[in-house]
Amino acid sequence: MSTPTKITVNNNGSLRLEGDFSIVDSEGNEYGLQGRTIVSLCRCSLSKNKPFCDGSHRDHFEHNATAFDLPPKKV
Repeated sequence: MSTPTKITVNNNGSLRLEGDFSIVDSEGNEYGLQGRTIVSLCRCSLSKNKPFCDGSHRDHFEHNATAFDLPPKKV
């Protein structure tokens, strides 16, 4: 049974993915995650290991993550 994917928007930091997922590049090539079920993706664009977070955001990125509802979908 697969674990649902959970994405957490961290305050002042990365997007944390947990569960069953794959990550592909713009051409559909899959990143080799070596069995990881938790990874963090960069949001600040400072990582030297993009798309993955390497902690470079410390003291350079501010965003307090607070959940909100999106407007209704356009039809």
